[in-house]
Amino acid sequence: MAGEGWLVLEDGRIFKGRAFGARTQRTGEIVFTTAMTGYEEVLTDPSFCGQIVVMTHPHIGNTGIVEREHESHRPWVEGFVVYEATAVPSRPASRWSLNAYLERYQIPGVAEIDTRALVRHIRQKGAMRAVISTVGDERAENLLEIARAAPSMIGANLVDRVTTREPYWAVPGGRPSVEWRANLLTETSRSIPWPSFLDPPMDPHGWVVIYDFGIKFGILRSLLRRGLRVLVVPAETPASDVLELAPPGVILSNGPGDPGALPHLAHEIRQLIGRIPLLGICLGHQLLGVATGARTYKLLFGHRGANQPVRGDARDRVLITTQNHGFAVDPETLSDDLEPLYFHLNDGTLEGFRHRTAPVWAVQFHPEASPGPHEADRIFDEFVSNLS
Repeated sequence: MAGEGWLVLEDGRIFKGRAFGARTQRTGEIVFTTAMTGYEEVLTDPSFCGQIVVMTHPHIGNTGIVEREHESHRPWVEGFVVYEATAVPSRPASRWSLNAYLERYQIPGVAEIDTRALVRHIRQKGAMRAVISTVGDERAENLLEIARAAPSMIGANLVDRVTTREPYWAVPGGRPSVEWRANLLTETSRSIPWPSFLDPPMDPHGWVVIYDFGIKFGILRSLLRRGLRVLVVPAETPASDVLELAPPGVILSNGPGDPGALPHLAHEIRQLIGRIPLLGICLGHQLLGVATGARTYKLLFGHRGANQPVRGDARDRVLITTQNHGFAVDPETLSDDLEPLYFHLNDGTLEGFRHRTAPVWAVQFHPEASPGPHEADRIFDEFVSNLS
């Protein structure tokens, strides 16, 4: 690691540090996560597509990069900002150091800046456009112009960048990894056209369809552990195609961007409500809300981390959850058919709802907890118990 690194926010705030990772320049929305562990999961979570991520924990990279802890087949962050980046990982199993991994995927990093001051600034002023530069020859005033010219997260359709292009099966015993996913694509959807390759499942209650809006491998692992076969389909898959397959249930995954920019996806989801059990997670939660007529709005700085407290209804204790989102569903706009279930204890935002008569549930937090506490894992058990 050597050389200067710059982070310039659209409101004119400038942070100068030390460059690591790739020598390049990228723009994105500047956000922070409060997770003390799990930087590998953060880097590879597709929900961070289009964002420059700040880690609030001061020491990052200590354990290197190990593929089994990835949440997708590649990192999605636009840039990575830390207080201290460890150059030599301590874990022998590490395939890459943090620096080498970011270099491999052409992602710039900046270390040795005051991340506490940066996070306080984001909390006060809100997530905003920014530019991260490690090329070393760019003037701060030029970087400010670049940051202000970057696209806004409001109105951003980023699902198209992260969704699978073809359907694929996740099977019990399979390990979600780069090779695992590539093998599935080679053996199924690339060789046999959709949807004629589908074989009748041995157990009619033993499989589900997942819409991939930016799915984390943790969700697949949670379902595989419950003995389910999982068919992952592209975000643009018509509801009619899914209904023709007659799966016992459908899950709407997490993903990046503004749910308000995805009315076409909400339209397809609307066709599924009342006809098949549905579970929405994160962006899937927001799209289910939009599909039923609710409105979404952008949070000031969002919820990102593995320590987010959620209050449930009278039957539930407080849950400490993993979250990663910058938009929320307005509970005042929920239809009478929907019952609010969970609220964030820090700011009172809606964290989950269910349909009063149809088998439809949605949670804003991540029950798969990758990384994070496992208190919400039972959400999957409840969904599986209601499969048709």
